[in-house]
Amino acid sequence: MGWLHSLFSPIRRLWVRAHSRRRNRRGMHILYKDVQSCQDEDVQVLWSIFIDSHRHPALMKLKL
Repeated sequence: MGWLHSLFSPIRRLWVRAHSRRRNRRGMHILYKDVQSCQDEDVQVLWSIFIDSHRHPALMKLKL
């Protein structure tokens, strides 16, 4: 049964990693909707700073 565990272990890790990413993105989308519905300008500014500081470096190169 050790060979069966060694076969499914990497698949399980990949599944958990992909599933947690999807869940995190969904949470970020819900937060985005909440921020956009807020009329306070300070919240909008903080959100834009947060998004700019967490962008992927490859995406930042495309903006230049």
